[in-house]
Amino acid sequence: MREKDCIFCKIAAGEIPSATLYEDDEFRVILDLGPASKGHALILPKEHYRNIYDIDEETAAKAIVLAKKMVKKMTDVLGCDGYNIVQNNEECAGQTVFHFHMHLIPRYKGDNVGLGWHVGELSDEDKNEILEKMK
Repeated sequence: MREKDCIFCKIAAGEIPSATLYEDDEFRVILDLGPASKGHALILPKEHYRNIYDIDEETAAKAIVLAKKMVKKMTDVLGCDGYNIVQNNEECAGQTVFHFHMHLIPRYKGDNVGLGWHVGELSDEDKNEILEKMK
């Protein structure tokens, strides 16, 4: 199912032009218009899912397999030194378009792409609380 006002639904359907790197019946992979680095791409499912909470497991599995294929090919094409695969869920986690998508971000030595966090420490209290609640 598509959402009529979703920009990524329109791009995935080909209604809005994009620099398409790959397309099949379920996905379109495009170059990001606001890239973190040269070759930054997005994997867009053609069906609308808000994020990881909504996507079915079969489609999610296909997306990660496609990410692997794209990263391998793009590494050869770009000559990059590594890759980040990023998938944000909800606004507080950096999601700005509410259509499931995966960022494929090529990394180059010294590129200064800011993907990181301040390393914290797992306290015994937090660890025990989480482990107990997961039972």
